[in-house]
Amino acid sequence: MSTFTLNDLQSAAAKIARRAEAALEELNAADGLLGDGDLGITVAKGWTEISANAANLPADIGMAFLECAKAFQRVSASSYGTLTATAFMAAAKACKGRTEVPYAEIPTLVALARDAMMARGKGSLGDKSVLDMLDAIARATHGLATPAALLTATDAAADETLITFKDQENRLGRARMFGEKSRGLNDPGMLALRCMIDGLIV
Repeated sequence: MSTFTLNDLQSAAAKIARRAEAALEELNAADGLLGDGDLGITVAKGWTEISANAANLPADIGMAFLECAKAFQRVSASSYGTLTATAFMAAAKACKGRTEVPYAEIPTLVALARDAMMARGKGSLGDKSVLDMLDAIARATHGLATPAALLTATDAAADETLITFKDQENRLGRARMFGEKSRGLNDPGMLALRCMIDGLIV
């Protein structure tokens, strides 16, 4: 059975950190149209911190996820940083005490992260936020059990979500204040998650 281990987490963190750093200005620009214009900094700093400390993460996947949450929160105290840390904490609780997690459980972890972020951020599905992309990914990957299949389905679901919601209004966070003006613009939070996925694909 294919399983996710600390080595996989360390490798993923390094890849995502590199991609986030490369996309920093792009994400800042997208966020500047609907927010504070600092999302790229938030994402890059958070993943760089995780990657920089990856060698010291414990083999217990749950505890490793918890340390990732702490690392992200330590350098990215923004709302998106808090939500990302919340996602890690949800995964940490589900994986605590295990050094290997079957890839078949990844869709469940994504769904748990979605639900935890929804509760923390008071968001709903359909608000045009990162929650919608996580929901699409959780549904698209359900029943899959290999890294390749999971990543392929995740990639497609992310693209489909961007297309589906682009012409809708944002109804969550600072972006909701732009109302009609948010139509035709991609949600910055979705783009940030798309960036993380791109890091894993490279």
